[in-house]
Amino acid sequence: MTKPLHNIRVARVSTIPFSTLTQLRPQLEAISDAGGQVTIIASDSELGDELRQIEACKFTPIHIAREISVFSDVMTLFKLWSIFHQERFDIVHSITPKAGLLCAIASRMAGTPIRLHTYTGQPWVTMQGVKKTIVKFCDKLISFLNTYCYTDSLSQKDFLIKQKVIAPEKIKVLGAGSLAGVDLHRFNQTRFSSTEIKEIKCKMHLDEDTFIFLFVGRVTEDKGIYELLRATNQLLAEGYDIALLIVGPFEQKVEQDIRPLARELCGDKAKFMGFCKEPERFMAISDVLCIPSYREGFGTVVIEAGALGIPAIGTKIYGLTDAIVDGETGILVEPKNVNQLVDAMKSLVTNKPLRDVLGENAKKRAIDKFDSQKHGELLIKDYAIFLSGRSVSKIL
Repeated sequence: MTKPLHNIRVARVSTIPFSTLTQLRPQLEAISDAGGQVTIIASDSELGDELRQIEACKFTPIHIAREISVFSDVMTLFKLWSIFHQERFDIVHSITPKAGLLCAIASRMAGTPIRLHTYTGQPWVTMQGVKKTIVKFCDKLISFLNTYCYTDSLSQKDFLIKQKVIAPEKIKVLGAGSLAGVDLHRFNQTRFSSTEIKEIKCKMHLDEDTFIFLFVGRVTEDKGIYELLRATNQLLAEGYDIALLIVGPFEQKVEQDIRPLARELCGDKAKFMGFCKEPERFMAISDVLCIPSYREGFGTVVIEAGALGIPAIGTKIYGLTDAIVDGETGILVEPKNVNQLVDAMKSLVTNKPLRDVLGENAKKRAIDKFDSQKHGELLIKDYAIFLSGRSVSKIL
């Protein structure tokens, strides 16, 4: 039987490898299994070698600056146009803001028939003035130049429509949300024995009974890392036996500020683990996930942790309100509110029955609604509809 994407050439583009590597891999493999010829395009950072190891996918490195840089962006635009023109992809599908803008222009210029973008959060939400206007306009341009768009959460979709960034008929969410679902075989607590969990804690110099809060993501101000450190400081000052594991790469120019602040506020109880290919190892030893972000497209890490039975504390912002069901799979607090964050953290340290119920609910929801295999099938079905030439309204 012919595979639905037999010999279809697909380019998946991201500004940096991080999101592609940590979230899209199952989806890329599903596209390949469906017969697609997948090319990954991203900056060749320290994670570039990891992308080269994804089977059945070709990695083409192109430097894409995250910040606005006119000369660099023009050069990148030309390189993208050149590769799109030469390779004659059937589908170009981008994620992340800068890659989305440059791909929208380059693929339109190259005549790529199907041009897609997935919005994963809007940087302009926390901006002010002229810069906010420009960056918001770029999101509108992405929607105008592309064939169709996705968001990774329902609340983000509603937000973009309300802000008149995109028309309702030109955007959808795959399944219940997230960028590509969660690999339930990988994020599974049964993979880790009690002996292995003890060994991981021992290597990190953590006592067996220490309560562990976990942060996973880019270490940057917009992720609420400063509030999390201050909240952890308050719990430590009150005598709680806790530790904070911070898993993820530092954003540009913040490491020199955050590391000394963490030492000052939390001593050796805040541990920076850097980027990790297997964040599930840290989830397996943790009690509660904390993601006090200012903005978030969805928060896939919430579902990953939930699949291991770990409840989450997050903020009442679009995206996280899709990932966390307040009072059912976790607790939501106001962004930038340290006092509310402290209260939520205390409630889960001191109330194990509540923690257990939230964790069990989070696990069930992850399994029922966010299986990466199902998400891959949904996207492949959409790709096939676009390739058939049917109206985009048919995929709604």
